[in-house]
Amino acid sequence: MIHFDDVSVQYDDVSAPTLRNVDLRIEEGELCLVVGHTGVGKSTLLGAVNGLVPHFTGGTLFGRVLVDGRDTAEHPPRELADVVGVVGQDPLDGFVTDTVEEELAYAMEQLAVPPATMRKRVEETLDLLGLADLRHRALHELSGGQQQRVAIGSVLTAQPRVLVLDEPTSALDPTAAEEVLAAVTRLVHDLGVTVLLAEHRLERVVQYADRVLHLPGDGTVVPGSPADVFRTSSIAPPIVELGRTAGWTPLPLSVRDARRAAAPLRGQLAGTVPQPVRPAPPAGRPELLDARSVTVTYQGVPAVREVDLTLRGGEITALMGRNGSGKSSLLWALQGSGPRRAGSVKVRHPGPDGSRDPKKLKAAEARRLVGLVPQTPTDLLYLESVEQELAQADLETSGAGADGAGPCARALLDRLAPGIPDDTHPRDLSEGQKLALVLAIQLSAAPRVLLLDEPTRGLDYRAKSQLVRIVDDLASEGRTVVIATHDVEFVARAADRVVVMAQGDVVADGPTTEVIVASPVFAPQTAKILAPLEFLTVEQARHALARPAPTDGHTDGGRDTAS
Repeated sequence: MIHFDDVSVQYDDVSAPTLRNVDLRIEEGELCLVVGHTGVGKSTLLGAVNGLVPHFTGGTLFGRVLVDGRDTAEHPPRELADVVGVVGQDPLDGFVTDTVEEELAYAMEQLAVPPATMRKRVEETLDLLGLADLRHRALHELSGGQQQRVAIGSVLTAQPRVLVLDEPTSALDPTAAEEVLAAVTRLVHDLGVTVLLAEHRLERVVQYADRVLHLPGDGTVVPGSPADVFRTSSIAPPIVELGRTAGWTPLPLSVRDARRAAAPLRGQLAGTVPQPVRPAPPAGRPELLDARSVTVTYQGVPAVREVDLTLRGGEITALMGRNGSGKSSLLWALQGSGPRRAGSVKVRHPGPDGSRDPKKLKAAEARRLVGLVPQTPTDLLYLESVEQELAQADLETSGAGADGAGPCARALLDRLAPGIPDDTHPRDLSEGQKLALVLAIQLSAAPRVLLLDEPTRGLDYRAKSQLVRIVDDLASEGRTVVIATHDVEFVARAADRVVVMAQGDVVADGPTTEVIVASPVFAPQTAKILAPLEFLTVEQARHALARPAPTDGHTDGGRDTAS
């Protein structure tokens, strides 16, 4: 179905080719998972399948890419639209209509699908992706996860033979992601659709893959079975990392298989209390933000309902909940830029008045006290190069006279996503690199309250580890960090408190272990595999296994005495 014949892609002003001598065949009805660190060429590989590379991205493509017998060099994307459906990293970039129902029908209209067939497919897709209640909603009013489901649905209605998905679950809550992946799997198994899927959250998709295409970063593509590739690759989901730690053969790729293999490991860890992911915040921490009865409505429909929230210094709080539960609306209300129909928000201020409402602060002062990184990071990028963006961030930070400002923006960026050249245009970066750039810009001001809306979208495991260290450093300096996310693995490693929202209300608020271990939806892979033991991460299991066994025949009661 898809044939790469000695394909190389060379972009202008880049010394090394992004793809180098790729020979690859992908058969009909095969689901291939594309993996690799941020910026290694995954999006380029996917874009070559429908001709976006090089017809729209520029650069030079050497060799041939054949899709269902058509050479993409001779057929632009519009002539491949009946065969290849593409869902990009940013859903908004692909929308061309105003409402959900119109967007689902648009591709079929362009392909001259009969009206009766169009109506049937639209209804099926609305039900399949849980969009029926949103059919008449404007696209710009939807949450990021809802927009992502619409983008996937708009491609599925055209019933392409090849489906190219670039980070398809990055903005979806765990339940919605499972539903989307189950639908994609049915297309593969029942209809023989060929799927090429790139995803950083490998824990969600690895069990569905027939084959893995690993991009190690030198331009090559290394294909293989999931078990073979992940046995030695530098990038792997937690389930594989746990399997490597425990020495399981073959490596399990699903929680079900891992639980079967983990019985001896659970016995070995029984009676051991996991080392805390983060040191407990000290007592007597000051309140940095106090929100009371915050209410947000859109056209009379409540998005946030009388929420009370207190944030203390040194605390990392994860804000979780399904798509459309009100997480982003609450963050914008706390930051001051978003609508707030009722309630109050007070942020501690170093001045004599003690606290201020961020809605009433000047922009420079507000940036120092409350920083927010939105779901779409490009909203904050407007200059011509990475260097200019970073320099402007440092200039604004110094101009605001911030106390104890953090590292310069360039140093922060190098910690999140090393190797991005200064002269690169921000719009030419991958989604993960754009996010890293915006994080560096916002973190350069070292705000006392930092709000991050889906900050791990597009980030690989290595960049997430760097982000964990960044937010941990900020918290250790006495700041408070709130992270709205669906990334349960990141929450398990980064947060010491979890707040869960549903339909605008706070339905759970407590320590990370208590909240997510008790939830079958939000529990990370390690917690599911080792339950009922309260382990959240592979690192905790490694630490427990490395701990010297008691010499008196008794456990140590679980107390972690390591420094």
